[in-house]
Amino acid sequence: MNQQFETFESTAPIAQPMEMTQRFEYLIANTPAIIYSSVPSGDFKMTFVSENASRVLGYAPQEMVDDPNFWFDHIHPDDAPNIFSSLALLFVEGERAYEYRFLTKDNRYLWMHDSLRLIRDENNNPIEVIGSLTNITERKLMEEALHRTGDEQRELIEKLKETQAQLLQSEKMASIGQLAAGVAHEINNPIGFVSSNMKSLNTYVEKLLQVVTRQEELLQQDEVSANLKNQAKKLSAEADLSYLREDVVDLIAESLDGLKRVKDIVQSLKDFSHVGESDWQMVDIEKGLESTITIANNELKYKAVIERNYGVLPQVKGLASQLNQVFMNLLVNAAHAISERGTIGIYTECQDGWVYIRIQDTGCGIPPENLSRIFEPFFTTKPVGSGTGLGLSLSYGIVQKHNGRIEVESEVGIGTSFTVCLPVSQ
Repeated sequence: MNQQFETFESTAPIAQPMEMTQRFEYLIANTPAIIYSSVPSGDFKMTFVSENASRVLGYAPQEMVDDPNFWFDHIHPDDAPNIFSSLALLFVEGERAYEYRFLTKDNRYLWMHDSLRLIRDENNNPIEVIGSLTNITERKLMEEALHRTGDEQRELIEKLKETQAQLLQSEKMASIGQLAAGVAHEINNPIGFVSSNMKSLNTYVEKLLQVVTRQEELLQQDEVSANLKNQAKKLSAEADLSYLREDVVDLIAESLDGLKRVKDIVQSLKDFSHVGESDWQMVDIEKGLESTITIANNELKYKAVIERNYGVLPQVKGLASQLNQVFMNLLVNAAHAISERGTIGIYTECQDGWVYIRIQDTGCGIPPENLSRIFEPFFTTKPVGSGTGLGLSLSYGIVQKHNGRIEVESEVGIGTSFTVCLPVSQ
């Protein structure tokens, strides 16, 4: 037994290292990564390259070892500066990793992941750099595809945002356009009677001036006889001077009132649209409701009596013009829901940090099968050509943008109630 054991020990060192070397060479040649070593200075000349380099890159390992500039010369020109500028950190950190494009034998660039490790001797002197090159081209292509997809999605989101903004503006302009004739009528009406009054006033003043001028001429004579006095009285009577004096005051007062109405309408237009105000600010809800009622008056006054039940409200942070657009849509829809004559009630209150604006009509109501769809874009129950189907959808989006919600209750033949719920602070 001892003799056989000694024989075994004497023969094992001859066969085992050769088998292990072959085994290591086989394993290295068949790993996914190209294993290499290089000198730790200068041009990092390769001193060893595993056999699988020919399979991955197309180059014979000896070809790569023989060329002292092989590694540097085959890195993509756009990737080389980043590597060269930071390669010195390998001697500080001991390890570095890079991703770059490497030129293959058939003039293609493959994305490679390169992990380098610095080997030092017992005196801490660098003696060799060992690295592994892994083909990550497929992963990079997937990343680029995902990146393109991400860019396309971001671009699509931006387009959707632009489309939404355009739809919002389109709906707003549609609402304003629909009300433009009414607003024009509201403005033209007071302008009309102001113009008429001013014409009458001009005639009256001319007559008054004629009377006054003639009387002055008569009264300038040396002797004012009874006859002259009678003539002056006769002139006053013919011009109906007493009536003119009274009516001219009324005409001027009425004209001033008409001009004030024009001013109020114009101011309401400005308050409603908030032209030039695109930033979030503190909004007076009651003021917004009143300006909207003024603008929509031509749509409302022939259909409904407006009942106001305003509570004490704090100002709400938001976009005033967009909130006014919501009120406009709800009020006009309420008017359209009333067939002949009805009531639109506006109720406001504040509870637990929330402001509630309820607009309730006595109209036809919404059928249950449509109640779940009223906020869908382009859904409308109005006749073709009389509605865009965007009003409630955009209103819903605006309220959501303000971190609020819209609640709706409706009963066919009884009426509908929309409640806008807005947080006081964002």
